[in-house]
Order: sequence, then C-alpha cells, then structure tokens
Amino acid sequence: MTGHVPRVKARLSLHAHRRVRGHLEGEYASAQVGRSMDFNDLREYVRGDDVKDLDWKASARTGQMLVKRFVAQRKHTVLLAVSTGREMAAANAVGVPKRDLAVFTAGLVGWLAVRHGDLVALAHGDAETQAGERAAGGELHLERCLGAVHDATTTRAAACDLPALLRHVARTVRRRTLLLVVCDDTEATPALVSALRRMTAQHEVLMITIGDLDPTVLPAEAAPALDLGRGRLLPSWVRGDDELAQQLAETSAAESRAFRETCASLGVVHEHVSDEAGALAAVGRLLERQRHARRR
Repeated sequence: MTGHVPRVKARLSLHAHRRVRGHLEGEYASAQVGRSMDFNDLREYVRGDDVKDLDWKASARTGQMLVKRFVAQRKHTVLLAVSTGREMAAANAVGVPKRDLAVFTAGLVGWLAVRHGDLVALAHGDAETQAGERAAGGELHLERCLGAVHDATTTRAAACDLPALLRHVARTVRRRTLLLVVCDDTEATPALVSALRRMTAQHEVLMITIGDLDPTVLPAEAAPALDLGRGRLLPSWVRGDDELAQQLAETSAAESRAFRETCASLGVVHEHVSDEAGALAAVGRLLERQRHARRR
C-alpha cells in the first residue's frame, strides 16, 4: 500500500511552482524568539559588532579585541494534534472520507516541517484515549505519525472530544510549538474555549476543520445512513425535506460563524477544508495569515 507521505509529496509537486509556492515552502514564523546562546568560536572585533559580545578574558590573553560568535538553533517543533474519534471515520459533505483528508492535511504541514529540518510531534485521541509520538525529524517519523492517525480513526473508536485532546497536549507538551489542530466541525463550547485559550498561552495555534455530511441531501434510494456520533441509523424522512434542509443549513452557518469569531478572538488561525485540492490552498492561506499575525 502506498504510504501517506508519498501521497502528500505527489500533490505538492503538482502545485509547488504555481499559486502555493512560498506559502508551502515552510515560510511560517518562528515559534522561538531571541538570539541563540550556543557558543561557536571567537573572531577579531570589527566596527559595528555588539560590545556585549566581547570576550574580555580572551582579549586580555591574546592582546586583540575578540568577540564571541554563536550558532543559531533554527529547529522548531511542529505539533500535529488530530482528533481521531469515530465521527472522523465518516465522509464529509462532498463524500471525501474525513480520515483521509485529516491525514493528508496534517501531512502537508508535517512535510513542510521535515523539508526544513524541523521536528514533528503528534498528539491524537478521542473521548477515551489519547496518545502521541515524540518530536523527531525525518520522513520515516512523519510516515509513522500519519499512520498512527489513520489506524486510530475507526468506527469502533470513542466519540470525538477535542477539549480532551487539547488537555492531553497541555499535560504532555512543555516546549513551545507551532500547533496544528485538525478536527471535524465543532461548536465553541465553554470547555473547548477554555482549552484553546490555554493552548494559545503556550503555542502558536492553527486549526483546520473538516465538515460533516448533510443527511438531507442524500438520494432517496441510497442505503440507510449511520450517525457515527450517536451510533444509530438516521431516519429516512430526513431526506428530501426542503424545510428541514434549510433549517439545518441556517443552523450550521450560524454555528460556523460563531466558531470563526471565537477563533479570531482567541488568536487562533482557522481554515475549513473539503477536499485535497482545497487543503493545499487552505494550508497556504493558514501559514500566510499566521506569518502576518506574528507582526501585529
């Protein structure tokens, strides 16, 4: 079976020289600020050097003005936090498996980090179980992370619980990261708002949501649809009901608007994706918006 990373690389190669070039080359802002303190060597002082870098003892020994040079540590950590509850094993509004889209979207950001030599960590889970992978570099490590997300997302898993996943991140991750959260559509509940507020205090938080299937648009002859969240079949009368479809659309639009406003107020950069082509553009916009947000 083809691995997850090769599929991500294949899609990137088709678009990297057109509209997403630059955004998808990993030009995200650093999650770390300030100068490095990793000493490298000494060199002779030249006009314009910072006097705070002068090594007075070495200068006294040699009779020359010497300054310390430091090596900048540029490896950052990108943490992929992916919801793997049973709802993610369903299809989205355009019939794309949400599990595959979540793996692909997380893989896009993970691959950009790997190409830059950065570290990738993983956290995934549902209402009952949370797990993850420690930060490491390399394509094989990224493949292992994506495979863990894919294998954990099944119809036998517990329900999605994004606040529980974020609380797991808060307990287990100590260093500052660029945190990408991938989940299905969700409401801005008090528990989620509290968890996101805690995340933004430590990490730079990016969020990608994947929509649900609209049961009112299913054809009448289609097989009975299963609501994975509740574990029961949807009644057949929801299909073809124009009034119900309109009410559902209005409710979904209001919830989406409220969620976007909540993300904006918390400083969380948010995008919504429906398919792989849209994911490429969405990740580009996400990283571009996050880069500009760092300048404000």
